[in-house]
Amino acid sequence: MTEHPQVPSDPATRVIRDLCRWLGEDQPVWLCTVLQTWGSSPRPPGSLLAVNARGEWSGSVSGGCLEEDLIRRVVEIEQPNALPQIIDDGIGEEDQQRYRLPCGGRMSLLIEPLSPANDLGHFSALLGALEERRPITRRVDSESGERTFLGSLVPGLIEASEGSVRHTLGPQCRMLLIGAGEVSRYVARIARMNDFAVSLCEPREAFLKGWDEPDVPLHQCLPDDLIESRFNDRYCAILALGHDPRIDDMGLIAALRTPAFYVGAMGSQRTAATRRSRLHELGVSEDRLGRLHAPIGFHIGSKSPPEIAVAILAQVLAERYRLLRRSPRS
Repeated sequence: MTEHPQVPSDPATRVIRDLCRWLGEDQPVWLCTVLQTWGSSPRPPGSLLAVNARGEWSGSVSGGCLEEDLIRRVVEIEQPNALPQIIDDGIGEEDQQRYRLPCGGRMSLLIEPLSPANDLGHFSALLGALEERRPITRRVDSESGERTFLGSLVPGLIEASEGSVRHTLGPQCRMLLIGAGEVSRYVARIARMNDFAVSLCEPREAFLKGWDEPDVPLHQCLPDDLIESRFNDRYCAILALGHDPRIDDMGLIAALRTPAFYVGAMGSQRTAATRRSRLHELGVSEDRLGRLHAPIGFHIGSKSPPEIAVAILAQVLAERYRLLRRSPRS
């Protein structure tokens, strides 16, 4: 079997992994977190930027327009043993001239000075949860500097009140496309724009000749083992787009055994009915079949591959929103 490429890490996990590596090298680190934005701001609340004492950085809080100034400020001005602080970073006329910015936005940032002796354990535990794809909420007391973990809230939620900040970091939603083709191409592009980590499973050599999406990891294998090992949690969406029952059915049987938040299959109403009957004969229960979105996507009268991709992503995004809204709260 072809070796599976690694599923890319989400941006928050990459930042925390770099931060832990620097702390492990006995370097002080500053962690900047976007708390709130106003106006036109290129990075949403919860975005992370880590900077070490050498000026090396990981992540982004502004898409590049304020990073250079912010890195200089935290390295030159902040002290490693200082308390966390909340600052407002505005993009006014002077900043627009300096950085040639058109956006005119403003953001509130939490800046945490971190030391290897005091903070490596906290962030190692945070990294462990993220690599296990478990949402985890951290609380930062801006008056004492104390950092603790709480029961997980809604992934992506960030709240600042009464001298503390609560930030829930959770796994990036993954999307597995089964079958290469024009619809898969447009689904992959739109899904990546909406913060999915997208992968393609395609064992058929002939269908790979026209696939040219270098940012989408390719798994040239059958889908069942791949799903069971890599796409098997509630933060996954699995889409059968191959138009080949030999491939699609194998993937759907495996997908419906997982808690994936979305499982869908492309085809007409007649194809969907035939597929359900076939899957039932293969041992898939009615309860599991009830989770299958087939025909896939919202009915909007779509005909072309880009239109079909829009209909599919609209439904997947609606289900992702429901997933995140019903996540456990403390």
